[in-house]
Amino acid sequence: MVFRIRRRSAGHENAQHLDRRTMRVAVAGAGAVGRSVALELLGDGHKVLLIERNPRHYEPHAVPDADWLLADACELSALEESGLQTCDVVIAATGEDRSNLAMALLAKSEFGVPRVVARVNDLRNEWLFTEAWGVDVAVSTPVAMVAAIEGAIDIGHLVRLMELRRGQVSLAKLTLPEDNPLVGQKVRDVKLPANSALAIVLRDGEVLLPQPDDVLKAGDEMLFFSGGAVENQVRALVHAAVPPLPGNG
Repeated sequence: MVFRIRRRSAGHENAQHLDRRTMRVAVAGAGAVGRSVALELLGDGHKVLLIERNPRHYEPHAVPDADWLLADACELSALEESGLQTCDVVIAATGEDRSNLAMALLAKSEFGVPRVVARVNDLRNEWLFTEAWGVDVAVSTPVAMVAAIEGAIDIGHLVRLMELRRGQVSLAKLTLPEDNPLVGQKVRDVKLPANSALAIVLRDGEVLLPQPDDVLKAGDEMLFFSGGAVENQVRALVHAAVPPLPGNG
């Protein structure tokens, strides 16, 4: 199979960004998502390789400062051609979960890439995106969209925004309605489980780092970090479904 690679010219290189923090990042899938990610990374001074198998999406002029490779990112020979072993991060961002999993596994097991991020397109496949398939970070498009919708319209509902450390830690948000029992309480009186914390309160467009004597108000957006095992306990507490839990307050 013949691969077509297009490398940016030296004239495009932004020397002021090239320092010891610069990473080489390979992005599989040069659709709208892949190109947007590439542009953001280039803007931060990183080096980007876009890998695309569909000739109709192979548009080097759309992201001229990136290297481009027209090839299938699931093929070992294509990844060898791309020099994937020199990448610090691989982002599998195609619209097919099986392709993203295949690339993640190859990147980790065959090329030893330190950090692999993979896009989840179908929520039913989310359970597969683990270390066993070479995935360090799974980004679920459906979960992100649901969180954005619920967070915008559903006051009083604890919304999971993202997972960290391969699901070991969750970031969730609650917008306090007027009838929530937490309204009027001091932060010190919110007895969360030991493996959780109220990290930030958003109030009237300001970011507040909650102090023990701060009083919670209706409309406050509360951001919680919690270990996966206690997320349901946090959910029960903020919805007043159970008595306050022993905690670290």
